Amino acid sequence: MFQKESSAVPPTVLFVCTHNSGRSQMAEAYVKSLYPGRFQAFSAGTEPTALNPAVAAVMAEEGIDLTGHKSKNVSEFAGREFDYVVTVCDQAQEACPYFPGGGKRWHRGFADPSRCSGEWSEVLACVRRIRDEIRNWLVGLWGEPARQDGPRTRKP
Repeated sequence: MFQKESSAVPPTVLFVCTHNSGRSQMAEAYVKSLYPGRFQAFSAGTEPTALNPAVAAVMAEEGIDLTGHKSKNVSEFAGREFDYVVTVCDQAQEACPYFPGGGKRWHRGFADPSRCSGEWSEVLACVRRIRDEIRNWLVGLWGEPARQDGPRTRKP
């Protein structure tokens, strides 16, 4: 699933959510970290804002540095061809029913990290659950990464 049959160029995957501040950023970062060279991953939002600091914090726990990442608008990818366009929130699925240049379309909704509330520790716990769901979903699609130095799985 999600692999070109025979090509020297890895398949391109665009993860889309509303703000490109959490879910799509985590999915892009995990694919780049877990499956280097196997896919070309990107992310964007239909209404981009800024990277959620709690998302950056929980990804850092996994050894993935999101410093310098910025939210991007799907319009930045206009005219670009993608093998897969994956919406990771229901709003993006509704707002982006068609993506020009998008090959196969996939949807897997995840909770919105920006809706996690409470003390900072509670927010982080909530975002960790979402992060882990995204990682588990990706590993379910493509299997455990072959490399040993990739992000660690956080034990509850």
